[in-house]
Amino acid sequence: MEAIGSFLMDQVLKMQWLSDLVAMLVGSFGLDTTSQWGGTIHFFIYDTIKIVILLCVMIFIISYIQSYFPPERSKRILGRFKGIGGNIVGALLGTVTPFCACSSIPLFIAFSRAGLPLGVTFSFLISSPMVDIASIILIMSIFGPHVALIYTVVGLVIAVAGGSIIQHLGMDDQVADFVRGEAVDAEQAEAMTKRERVSYALEQTGQTFRKVFPFILIGVAVGALIHNWIPQDIIEAVLGDGNPLAVVLATLIGAPIYADIFGTIPIAEALFQKGVGLGTILAFMMSVTVLSIPSLTMLSRVVKPKLLAAFVGICLVGMIISGYVFNWLQPLFV
Repeated sequence: MEAIGSFLMDQVLKMQWLSDLVAMLVGSFGLDTTSQWGGTIHFFIYDTIKIVILLCVMIFIISYIQSYFPPERSKRILGRFKGIGGNIVGALLGTVTPFCACSSIPLFIAFSRAGLPLGVTFSFLISSPMVDIASIILIMSIFGPHVALIYTVVGLVIAVAGGSIIQHLGMDDQVADFVRGEAVDAEQAEAMTKRERVSYALEQTGQTFRKVFPFILIGVAVGALIHNWIPQDIIEAVLGDGNPLAVVLATLIGAPIYADIFGTIPIAEALFQKGVGLGTILAFMMSVTVLSIPSLTMLSRVVKPKLLAAFVGICLVGMIISGYVFNWLQPLFV
């Protein structure tokens, strides 16, 4: 069972096979993937293909299923995901999807298209790149169970609170129209054949892909450059212990960087060993995984400016407050 779980996690969800294939392709042109240029090209090709696959597969599946459910039926079925309970479900769902922020956006679109409340989808969008089971285990192996528990609890609290606030702000009209897809009326849903449902799903997938793909390219290109060209020692230099603005700086510095939680853990370990506060490290890790410029670039195509600003503001405030609180409480945990 462990081997099967590992295979599903690595080869199906993270598409390690694709990463290895792209590495072979890049290497065949004489480029070393550990070099800056080789790493940049590998990152760009791998992440672009991975996100496109996720986007197309998820939108197709959801659109096909949606062809059986007109809006009234969908709302009735999904109506139970309301209030704080719905936000908790969305946040917990994010813990079992090991995706970076950009890769989580196709799922966010799919969930929105399926009729899930806006707050639930945003709880997922915050939680998914920030907290997952594999990263929790890895954090535990490096920092110990207490730090892993703290990171998980803080991440889930921010995700639940963030989604709940967004829901109460009443911003359902701030999601791009194409994200919702074209509704199928009740009579049409009953009459469609399987071939027509497949055609409908392909049409919806194509429309979404055409609208999002340019932003995928822009986001991944920026991420590839940042991921391979910002020196780690620059980051470490400004987050030292004793700086009262360290948490704020950590949150703001983390935002431009594009990496999943696994990419931030080595930096976090180095910062921890240099005496950087636990709360500062938590704020940095969360900012990197949730608020990267590439992911916000992609998200800006999916939601309107007002909702995007609310999302960023809520996440920043939550991360900064959590950082200062846990720096203050660090003697109790470490």
